[in-house]
Amino acid sequence: MNNSYSFQFTIFTATFNRGHLLANLNNSLKTQSFKNFEWIIVDDGSTDNTENLVSGWIKENNIPIRYFKQKNQGKHVAINLGVREAKGEFFLIIDSDDYCVNNALEKFMFYRNTIPKEKINEFVGIMSVCKDKNGKTIGDEFPSQIIDTSIIDMCYRLKIKGDKWGFLKTEILKEYPFPIINNEKFLPEALVWNRIGLKYKIRFINEKLLVVEYQKDGLSSSSIKIRVKNPLGVTLYYKEFLSLPVSFMWKIRNLINYIRFSFHAKKNIIKQISCLDNFSLKLIYPILIPTAYFMYINDNKKIKL
Repeated sequence: MNNSYSFQFTIFTATFNRGHLLANLNNSLKTQSFKNFEWIIVDDGSTDNTENLVSGWIKENNIPIRYFKQKNQGKHVAINLGVREAKGEFFLIIDSDDYCVNNALEKFMFYRNTIPKEKINEFVGIMSVCKDKNGKTIGDEFPSQIIDTSIIDMCYRLKIKGDKWGFLKTEILKEYPFPIINNEKFLPEALVWNRIGLKYKIRFINEKLLVVEYQKDGLSSSSIKIRVKNPLGVTLYYKEFLSLPVSFMWKIRNLINYIRFSFHAKKNIIKQISCLDNFSLKLIYPILIPTAYFMYINDNKKIKL
């Protein structure tokens, strides 16, 4: 372990009025076979019993827990705080409505130690498959037990779909903080994961280590509304996506969304085009305006309903 860190892992959870869900996660951490970790909880302005609940767990002293409370600013701001405060060499994000299998950390360490020492600096972390509470794999499994590649390659060349979960090196996350945009509380996490993916590999493993439970009040269930309310961060994500080393068809798809959410951000067409760096995309831009505008109108209808 890097001597500048006190733990091997920092488990991180951002939570907002999810006190009724955190017990499953707490129990799964208490039963981990690998004990060298801390749990950082950043409360994003909850008004429920979260603070009292966590205070009780801290007093129990079963696992090292540190609790921080901020005004409601969004998960990405909470992650920035968690990374700054982390005392673990590896940073592992677990959502408040999820929980891990009891040997998850042990498995991560096993696979991390299988990376040859001369190549370890090429890797930012390890990532696993997820499952639902019935044990069914969520999304796609990887083509083989172990694959070493970037997250960009995994998603857009191999086209592996579905939630994946794992740790990243804390020292690298410190180099890639989430941008903070005034008056916006959401930023696609993939913005930062893609930035990191341009430089580092991940070891992907076919182990189902996280149990995912989607809640009706979560980010997944209200994606369109959240993106419409936070259009500047969303358009920043789509703009950066257009520079990634992916196929032209992926860029067309994301250019449509760039235009769509630029309308939500009140950016006129001239400003939208001026922000594009790719000449080929500028040429095709006018053809995509009707599709993007139709999606923009449809978003507004859905939100009203």
